[in-house]
Amino acid sequence: MIGEFENWRTAVRRSVRAQSAPVTYGLIAVCCLLFVIGPASGLNPGYGTGDALLAAQRAYFRRWGVVPADLFTGAPRATLTPATALFVHGSWVHLLGNMLFLYVFGAMTEERLGHLEFALFYLGCGCLALLGYAAANAGSQQTLVGASGAISAILGAFLYLFPGARVTSLFPFLFFLPLRFPAWLTLPFWASLQWVAAGRASSGPGVAYLAHVVGFGLGFVYAWVRHRRTTRVRSAPATATEGENQP
Repeated sequence: MIGEFENWRTAVRRSVRAQSAPVTYGLIAVCCLLFVIGPASGLNPGYGTGDALLAAQRAYFRRWGVVPADLFTGAPRATLTPATALFVHGSWVHLLGNMLFLYVFGAMTEERLGHLEFALFYLGCGCLALLGYAAANAGSQQTLVGASGAISAILGAFLYLFPGARVTSLFPFLFFLPLRFPAWLTLPFWASLQWVAAGRASSGPGVAYLAHVVGFGLGFVYAWVRHRRTTRVRSAPATATEGENQP
């Protein structure tokens, strides 16, 4: 009987959480849907196979992603790409990694900020993170896609709003043992890794770590400015995997 009660209570909590974070789960649904129907998933036969599929993927990323060399030319289409790029992902690993972080940290942050504010925060910080990377690599022809800048902003806001939340992390150098640390320790460590990686990154294809750093900083500063007069909430434990995501 106790086990049945605990299962019921857990189900109710999950249902309440889903209802209280519609923007977070809506963003996850939209990103997943666009990825599945797009060429990067390889599931849409309309894009062909082999070389045809690769060509379709390159054209798709260039149309909807940020190309730093094109962004500051003033072309109307290019100026919209920081927003559209947030919903485009380059691979299954890229998508699932980003959505995991969004799922873990987005719901609690949305509950604290409110639905509308969270949606504007996500889009605004995400676009600014991509713009920051593009400004630092203004001559690059590499296409930048993904929601990591926006999700990094969520991590920054989460750090300020819920510094005492316990985060379960998997560290590769510790043989992926699940260890629990407070957010004030785990998230700054993650941000430091992104900063170090950004300093070593080249201008070629790869992970745009600088977008992570910019997004994280924007999120933390926003939460500090917007909510510094309110009492911080110590939340229930959160679960996450430590790792690096493409933007």
